[in-house]
Amino acid sequence: MTTPLATTRPEPPGFGPLRRSARLADQLYEQIVGQIVGGVLPEGERLPAEARLCEMFGVSRPVVREAIFRLQADGLVMTRHGAGTYVVKRPRDEFLRLAPIGAMADLMRCYELRIALEGEAAALAAQRQTSETMAEIEAALAELDNVVAAQQVGVDADQHFHAAIARATQNGLFIQSLDALSAHIFAGMHVARSLSLSSPERLRVVQGEHRAIVAAIRAHDPEAARTAMRRHIDNARNRILAGA
Repeated sequence: MTTPLATTRPEPPGFGPLRRSARLADQLYEQIVGQIVGGVLPEGERLPAEARLCEMFGVSRPVVREAIFRLQADGLVMTRHGAGTYVVKRPRDEFLRLAPIGAMADLMRCYELRIALEGEAAALAAQRQTSETMAEIEAALAELDNVVAAQQVGVDADQHFHAAIARATQNGLFIQSLDALSAHIFAGMHVARSLSLSSPERLRVVQGEHRAIVAAIRAHDPEAARTAMRRHIDNARNRILAGA
């Protein structure tokens, strides 16, 4: 970690010092996201150069590069070789209001993990489901139908749905894994479903994705179940970061 350098150059408005007790790359990621959402760094704007970010925050190049990689992975910025890194997408204002402060990077990383983990859970559920576990999945889907009809956020119902599929794998480690991730999963679902409440059509699309997963599991089609689950979670991640 380097020591902040003295400089007379003005810093972009809104940036603040990083807390040394927390993960620096995640803090830098979150501050840049805040500047993008707030319009300080609008679409098409070039981010400060790596060296300038190092100077502003007193951090090393690996810290800056990790934060920029995370922004690239989330589709918010694009690096043009020899020209710098530019903002390409601005999430809606509600994202900052709903996303957990200090945990945005972990929230998005959790979605990446869930795509792999729950995709395989859905495939195994399609292979191993019994009349009892299938009935639990169907009941969870019906619970989500009621949530959509009432235009409620329905995070608990959504968690029940994914937990029912994990139980249908007949492998307790899938349930334990979801339990270990429960705080991040709950936060992500809360953001995604809250953002979808403003659009009845989006709610119907989300529920259609749930129905596709259940149909594949019911049909004992592991490949279709894996694909449907992976698509659903990736779509949820993209909906969170949808442009303003």
